[in-house]
Amino acid sequence: MQVLVLLLASVGTCLGLLVAAAAGTTPARPDPPSVLPIHRRQKRDWIWNQMHIDEEKNTSLPHYVGKIKSSVNRKNAKYVLKGESVGKVFRVREDTGDVYAFERLDREKIPEYHLTALVVDKNTNKNLESPSSFTIKVHDVNDNWPVFTHRLFNASVPEMSAVGTSVIRVTAVDADDPTVADHASVMYQILKGEEYFAIDGSGLIFTTTKTLDREMQAKYEIVVEARDAQGLRGESGTATVLVTLQDINDNFPIFTQPKYTFAVPEDIRVGSSLGSLFVEDPDEPQNRMTKYSIVQGEYRDTFTIETDPNHNEGIIKPMKPLDYEYIQQYIFTIEATDPTINLHYLSSVSIRKTARVIINVTDVDEPPNFKQSFYHFQLRENQKKPLIGSVLATDPDAARRSIGYSIRKTSDKGQFFRITKQGNIYNEKELDREIYPWYNLTVEAKELDSSGYPTGKESIVQVHIEIMDENDNPPEFAQPYEPRVCENAAQGKVVVQISAIDKDITPRDVKFKFSLTTEDSNFTLTDNHDNTANITVKYGQFDRERAKVHHLPVLISDNGRPSLTGTSTLVVTICKCNEHGEFTHCEEMAGQAGVSIQALVAIFLCILTITVITLLIFLRRRLRKQARAHGKSVPEIHEQLVTYDEEGGGEMDTTSYDVSVL
Repeated sequence: MQVLVLLLASVGTCLGLLVAAAAGTTPARPDPPSVLPIHRRQKRDWIWNQMHIDEEKNTSLPHYVGKIKSSVNRKNAKYVLKGESVGKVFRVREDTGDVYAFERLDREKIPEYHLTALVVDKNTNKNLESPSSFTIKVHDVNDNWPVFTHRLFNASVPEMSAVGTSVIRVTAVDADDPTVADHASVMYQILKGEEYFAIDGSGLIFTTTKTLDREMQAKYEIVVEARDAQGLRGESGTATVLVTLQDINDNFPIFTQPKYTFAVPEDIRVGSSLGSLFVEDPDEPQNRMTKYSIVQGEYRDTFTIETDPNHNEGIIKPMKPLDYEYIQQYIFTIEATDPTINLHYLSSVSIRKTARVIINVTDVDEPPNFKQSFYHFQLRENQKKPLIGSVLATDPDAARRSIGYSIRKTSDKGQFFRITKQGNIYNEKELDREIYPWYNLTVEAKELDSSGYPTGKESIVQVHIEIMDENDNPPEFAQPYEPRVCENAAQGKVVVQISAIDKDITPRDVKFKFSLTTEDSNFTLTDNHDNTANITVKYGQFDRERAKVHHLPVLISDNGRPSLTGTSTLVVTICKCNEHGEFTHCEEMAGQAGVSIQALVAIFLCILTITVITLLIFLRRRLRKQARAHGKSVPEIHEQLVTYDEEGGGEMDTTSYDVSVL
């Protein structure tokens, strides 16, 4: 034991020397007795106890914290504390260095305090030792219970969720020191709502049942407790969790009534609404996808049911016209389904998915109905007032009123036709297909009362009359020909090739025959048997001195029934030519210019007539103007002219009348 003490003393001495060497000082040696003492300041050390204090001590104040002590042993030394909490929270006894706390401390507010200790002279307050900083730590006591971060939590979860579906995680915080065992541990427990939900140690709330039905209960209130089981007080904190169930499509639509009855007029427009069907769907609007259909009855092609997406209603619309005289009542069964429903979560099966619909058609005074939507008649041209065809309209109502017919004045050439009271159509004049091949008439049918007056109900129908062709037009030249030939043309010279047309409908097998009306000319005609013919020089040269133009009548016959023959005149001009056969001089005839002598005479007569009428109007206006200037009316002047029968008075009588006025 003595050896161990000596060993420890040796180690302490060595450490002291090392510290002194590091500080640049040498350890003090005892002065020899013969040498006077030298005044040196010796290093002194603060002597500390462990500074700590428990929070929330229940003993009476002040509470002893610890002692500060220095190696200064002067009688005039005193201890002083400095710091923010000195005087209010902590104080020190000047003579002993005992430190006291004059307030109960709370670690959760201030876990430690930083102070400075001083040793000063009582008289001069000068430091006898260097100041020393130290810390007073407040030891934790498990005196706080967990507190939730929110008093109220909001969460949502889909209805019919599986067991164990997470809802929300709640968090509670314990203000105690977490480094001290179990001081900050939190335990969760559900106080309200535990039959539907549970919570684990991390604060996660989850479902414990799969029958959460929003339509039965849409919201749930859960009260959660957070407890500190190791706390001194055994207190706990609570929070409320409001859980809202999110809707899913798990309910069938249900008709609000087992039977729907509607009354509609028979003239309701096709495609318009005649009534609405209503259903109840407990699901939210975004999950209402009702589909309506007709399941029983033979009227699926008569009515359709469309879904109004805004109100989830079924709109019944007719797909074809209704007729009271044909069917007065429609009865059928309808069904409401939801094709988007999730059958896995189906909560219940509806017993009211079907309903009966009764539609009563009411009678309306309707206009006459034509038996056909339009009429097409054929009439041969040049016929004298035959029966073209008949139209027929009837009153669809039960009254069966009589009908009157007429042709609208706006019809195409309607003045050419008439219609009888029985609906028979006749033509008023002979018709020519080559002028108008078609006539389109609008025939009105008016409902008449018992007195024969129109009731205001009328209908119209289009009547198309096709004029059939008759072979009533002889063939003619296909175009205007202006043939020319040299006066010295050789025999057999082709002058022109001609062809023919017929204003009648030309069949594919039409055959035209060409011939000259006279052989007494220097021309001959050769039929090519392809509906063309060649005009050639018969003898040879022509004499321009005798005739510069030759008129050549050509007969053209067709093979129609009956066959018709027409005469077209070919005007051939004799021209001077050079040695190469090129025309050098030809006379231009009036007929060749395209205007006949008769047309020129007619134009001249028209111009003359217009000139005479204009002159008469001008003279009449001038006469009226001069009469007003002399204060006499035109009748008076005429009267004087008529009754003046005296013999002239010679030169002296020239002023009796103003000749200019006359």
